[in-house]
Amino acid sequence: QVQLVESGGGLVQAGGSLRLSCAASGVALMINGMGWYRQAPGKQRELVATITSGGTTNYADSVKGRFTISRDNAKYTINLQMNSLKPEDTAVYYCNAEVVSILHKYLEVWGQGTLVTVSA
Repeated sequence: QVQLVESGGGLVQAGGSLRLSCAASGVALMINGMGWYRQAPGKQRELVATITSGGTTNYADSVKGRFTISRDNAKYTINLQMNSLKPEDTAVYYCNAEVVSILHKYLEVWGQGTLVTVSA
């Protein structure tokens, strides 16, 4: 079974930068798409950025040009470089992975979340 552990959240002033990391561990046949989602207080969880095993990326319009997602397939990690942060980026950020288990089952795995707070 695959587990995801996020790190790198914290408090930053508007205009600043943070880098989030997510490391996958455990046993699986394959990890396909991975990505970052976020959930602000009182709001639904939303997509931030995703990346395929081949490196194709997708971003929410609200973060395009400011955030960059990257992936290291050898280490089963993804990162999210967040620049020019805004107060509206404040949320709990969750790592997500599409996993094919050793039993050939398709699973969606989530991390525990890491809090990002951007002060005005």
